[in-house]
Amino acid sequence: MIITFKSSAAGDVIMFSDVAHRLMQIMGKDVTDKGILTIEQLPEAIRRLKAAIDEDKQRFAALSEEERPLKEKGASGERSFVSLYQRATPLLELIEWAQKKQKPVVWGV
Repeated sequence: MIITFKSSAAGDVIMFSDVAHRLMQIMGKDVTDKGILTIEQLPEAIRRLKAAIDEDKQRFAALSEEERPLKEKGASGERSFVSLYQRATPLLELIEWAQKKQKPVVWGV
């Protein structure tokens, strides 16, 4: 299943639901197929995503070339590995734009 994060502040961010759910947890939101980040919640979501991105970059940098994964399991089977920071960055950018323009971010199926 696909989940789309939307805000009138910037373009949509589309993700597989398993990835979107993981990022919702990181942001401190309930894992739901539809939801909202209110204007008041944007700064905390940004802080949490940035912390998770920094932690993931550090963890990934500590791995040798041979230790870095090539594949990962997804909701629909095995797929090429994509790091958390690569997945979270477009969402972080959307949320940062939303904060600048004082617009909420919503998601849904």
